[in-house]
Amino acid sequence: MPSFEVFYQAAALCLTYPDDAFRARLPLLREAAPQLREFTDHAAVTPPGELAAHYVQVFDLKNRHSLYLSWWRDGDTRRRGMSLVRFKDLYRAHGLEFTGEELPDFLPAVLEFAARTGNTELLLEHRDCLDQLRARLTDFGTPYASVLDAVCATLPTAQTGTRP
Repeated sequence: MPSFEVFYQAAALCLTYPDDAFRARLPLLREAAPQLREFTDHAAVTPPGELAAHYVQVFDLKNRHSLYLSWWRDGDTRRRGMSLVRFKDLYRAHGLEFTGEELPDFLPAVLEFAARTGNTELLLEHRDCLDQLRARLTDFGTPYASVLDAVCATLPTAQTGTRP
């Protein structure tokens, strides 16, 4: 089994838009993170245009499968702005400056942060959000659910009814 850091980096890549660079990394992802093989095997045999269209359908058309963790708790409210600042502050406290095109609560960015620092605080804090996303992806019948299954399997079970 790979280290959690390697696994989190691989999971982050699996949850990004499947462009040519993603396709080129598929063999490496498959070998580096066997827990993700259900998804990587699917991605390897799915035509590029079909895989890209599916990604857009799953993640870009509605917030129902949002990869933005603060959206699950804050929605599109003012409170979300403060949550985003907290993500950036935590990155900065670990010597990282968030410069991505996405918002700092984008799940692939959070997974990459965990991979680079070993700090799973944001994943643990948003475990209930990850469980909700995982359930919705499973109900939708997308192979991306297996990536969330694998990520959630690395974290302690969320306590229902509590918020960190």
